[in-house]
Order: sequence, then structure tokens, then C-alpha cells
Amino acid sequence: MSNISLKIRILDKEYQVNCAPEERQALEYSAQLLNEKMEEIRRGSHIIGLERIAVMAALNLTHDLIRTEDSAKQNNHASGLLSSMDSKLNSVLADLTN
Repeated sequence: MSNISLKIRILDKEYQVNCAPEERQALEYSAQLLNEKMEEIRRGSHIIGLERIAVMAALNLTHDLIRTEDSAKQNNHASGLLSSMDSKLNSVLADLTN
């Protein structure tokens, strides 16, 4: 399958990017999130310049990603512990009923 050309708009500037057709929606959503984060930074700080705003947005989004990954790891660990406890409880209950 060939790539499609897509125009995205970030901080009032248009960029043309190529992507696979099945990635279009994800790319548009990513561009929307990036634009929102950059707008938030531009409004809420004294940072001037597209490049500096982009770097701060990248740092913020990366930090969010790392926090989400850490949270998922903790949830997986907790889920594993609960499964282990469930197995042990079932084993003890089976022993008690015999």
C-alpha cells in the first residue's frame, strides 16, 4: 500500500507529512495533541519561539508517556500479585474441603 500525503496544522503553521493510510487517524490525533500542548505552553509561559515551545511540549509529552508506562507496570505487578494470592487461597480452600 502506498503512503498518503496529509496536511497537519500546528501553532498556525501547516506541515505536509506522509503516512500509511491506516495510520492517518492516529497521526491526525497525534498532531492535535501536540498542537494543544504547544498552545498550552505558549499561553501559560513566557517561552518564545516555535522551537523552544516544541522542545517543551516534547518533554511534557514524554514525561506523560513515562508516567503512564510506570502506572501500567505497577498495575501489571499488582494484577500478578492478586492472581498469585487467588491461586494460593484456592489451594488452601481446596485443602480445607478435603
